[in-house]
Parts: sequence; C-alpha cells; structure tokens
Amino acid sequence: MSFATEYLAQLEAFAARSPLPRVRALHLPPPRSATDDKGEFCALELEDGSLGLSYVLFDDTLARLRDRADRLGLAGADALETARRYAGVDSFGKTIGFAAANALTRCLFDRAGFRPGNSADSIGQMNPQPGEHIGMIGLFKPLLGRILDSGARLTVVELKAELAGEAGGYRVTLDANELATCSKVVSTSTLLLNDTLDRMLDCCRNAKWFAMVGPSAGCLPDALFARGVTLLGGSWISERHGFVAALKGGEPRSEFAGKFVLTADSYPGFAALLARV
Repeated sequence: MSFATEYLAQLEAFAARSPLPRVRALHLPPPRSATDDKGEFCALELEDGSLGLSYVLFDDTLARLRDRADRLGLAGADALETARRYAGVDSFGKTIGFAAANALTRCLFDRAGFRPGNSADSIGQMNPQPGEHIGMIGLFKPLLGRILDSGARLTVVELKAELAGEAGGYRVTLDANELATCSKVVSTSTLLLNDTLDRMLDCCRNAKWFAMVGPSAGCLPDALFARGVTLLGGSWISERHGFVAALKGGEPRSEFAGKFVLTADSYPGFAALLARV
C-alpha cells in the first residue's frame, strides 16, 4: 500500500472509535512576490481548534487555492472525507487532503494526551562528522551551515534544474541515485505530497539515518518508520489564534509554534494512542 492509503486507513480507524470534529476553515498565506523563495504552507482548522499544515507551492496550488477560497465549501465539511482527497492524483486536492489528515492527527494526539518531544536540532539529530557523505532532499538553505561546518561532504537532490551544479561547498544534482553513497540523509516532508517517497527511500537504502523534517510533517509516523524513516520533525502549534494570524499575514510563526521530533523509540504507536481515546 502507498503511504497515503496506510495513513488514511489509520484515520478511518480513529473515526470508527470517536466522533470527529468537522472542518472550520482553510487558512492561506498571502500572495508571493516574484523574488520570494521561502517555503509556504496552508493550515486547515477543525472545529475543535486542531490545525494541520500542508505545503502549497507545487504547481499552481497556492494560486488555485486563493482563487477558489470562497468556493471550496470546506467550512462545516466532513474532516475525514476531506482527508480522503490526499489519496487523489492532483496536487490541488492532495494538498487540502493532507492538511485535513494532519489536523486529524493533531486531534488524535490531543485526545490521547500525547505530546511529542521538543527538538532543538534543525538537522534531524544526524550529527554530521568530518568526511561523511550527507544527502539532502530539497535545498534547505538554513540547514547548510550546520552540515558544511562539520566538514561533511554534502549532496543536495533537487527537482529544479536551474539549481543544479556546484555551489558554496556543496553540490546540487537532479539525479536521486547519487544518494546511494550517503550515510545520512535529511529530507523535506514534501516527499509526502509529490509521490516520490518510496523512490527516494529506495535511493537512500544504504543510509543509516534518514530524517524527514518540515512544518507539514505533522502526520502519523507509523508507515514512515516502517519504511525506514529514522526521525520525523514537524511543527507543534501552541497558540492557534496567533499562528493563524501570522500565517495569513505572512509573518514569522515561531512565537506560536515549536519544533517537535518523533523517533520509533519515542513514539508509542498508533494502536496505543487509539486505545487511549
């Protein structure tokens, strides 16, 4: 089964055990300028205040969301039915569905009384060493310094052809097969939206550490750990109103959300969480 299929099956089991809140709203970031190169995310809010994030910069997803915001009919919608769109084929529907699925995950965590541990390590606790070959899937410019300063060799896999080549002590390639010689890899969580997860994990089969990080990594991690992901790091929203206002205004959101980290050792598992609900 695909990750999406396994993830949604877990949410179906959650719905069978406990009534789920409906969708309250979809919150979108402001329009982007032509020179803006930062990642951007939407937040889907449930009626109990749970928020789920999803990356919105694949294809024309953000523009379509903004253009259709008043016609999406999400307010009051069935959250599980909305989450099922994650298993679709178009990036527009997958984005909305993934945000809804992640909001339901936060709802489950809260009902089960589970809070992931805080993370103070932006590079997924990989502890790069001199001479190691580190892989990065998606160019995380804020993370480059930590890795390069360690003396490790860094290879970045990107989809954007214009980024390919040597750049400031690291190399960007379009060939994911070059990850086969990396001992540790840090990846953007956008793999969960562009249907490249299993292919990329196969390319990283020789890595002893695979960290997936990013604001939208707020999903249930069971199927990821089973596939060989070592660590999942996402955003834990602590103050809903402030976070939503900052997102919609294009302002920094760190005051209203911290980074969390989950590993197989620190995560009780879906079955244990469901039993607590």
